[in-house]
Amino acid sequence: MSRIGKMPVVIPEKVEVTLAGNNIKVKWPLWELSFDFSDKVSVTKEENTVVVTPIDDSTKALWGTTRSIINNLVIGVSEWYKKSLEINGVGYKFEVSWTKLTLSIGFSHKVEMSAPEWIIVALDEKAKNILHISGVDKQLVWEFASKIRAKKKPEPYKGKGIKYVNEHIVRKAGKTGK
Repeated sequence: MSRIGKMPVVIPEKVEVTLAGNNIKVKWPLWELSFDFSDKVSVTKEENTVVVTPIDDSTKALWGTTRSIINNLVIGVSEWYKKSLEINGVGYKFEVSWTKLTLSIGFSHKVEMSAPEWIIVALDEKAKNILHISGVDKQLVWEFASKIRAKKKPEPYKGKGIKYVNEHIVRKAGKTGK
């Protein structure tokens, strides 16, 4: 039995969920996401919950996955997802201009990236070395954050580079002079 699959997805107020065949649409007044699930699981909508059940024992792997994806759609539409990045190093900085992100990360040139549609990129108001990425789709937010981090991963000796906020970088000792 899937512990995650057994739990129903609770639908908050103002969120509309519609089922049409093997497609589920989750809609907020401004945002709408949809997901095509497998025909090997059954998705039913009750009053303010969505319940996912497997059709037979061979499809239990899809049971929890489908429920988690539907839950991520509901959370994303109602609350948004947010990922924060921190940059460390002398002269390293983020610059944000509308949907364009410019990274100064120690190369001879600045690295420019454009944010995907429905992703908001903003600098922190207090600390200019922290970048917040937020959006409706969890996969897009996490993927864009990982692409930014991949441009200059934190190195283990001085910790320079781009890392997630609250990520612990294991430091190495470095060479001794003897």
